[in-house]
Amino acid sequence: MGMSPDNLQRFIDQHPAVFVAIFPMYFLCLWLLVGATTSVIGGWFSLAKLYRTRVPFNGTKWRGQSGQMRWLANYNRVLTLGVSPQGLYLASMFLLRFMHPPLLVPWSEIKVRRKKGWVFEYVIFTMGHELAIPLRIRGKLAAKLRESAENCWPVEET
Repeated sequence: MGMSPDNLQRFIDQHPAVFVAIFPMYFLCLWLLVGATTSVIGGWFSLAKLYRTRVPFNGTKWRGQSGQMRWLANYNRVLTLGVSPQGLYLASMFLLRFMHPPLLVPWSEIKVRRKKGWVFEYVIFTMGHELAIPLRIRGKLAAKLRESAENCWPVEET
């Protein structure tokens, strides 16, 4: 029996319990695949090898934030960003945590520069001197982070 769309539909019609049992596993596998792919493409996976943190973050945090990493890896309203004297904290929403462990990138490993977009001003954090993984966030959020970081904030490039 070849798996043409008609044969697949016939199989599902004849065995609905199998479909009901398999679909959640399919969905979970797809969810994990998308999370893993985004982590690797965006650079989070590479950053985690150096900057993964397992201790609770002790600093000011902003939840539900958005950012963009390498190769258009978008994180819309799923990031928690924080600042402390130790560095910049990044975490993703619990449901998207697969291959996205919390990170604490030391300020000494971050370059900051501003960029004017069509509508908004952005700030780009380039993390890891060897890796040079970008994280682009809105200027308004960067201003809050900078204010909270005070004198820990890296010198901005022009």
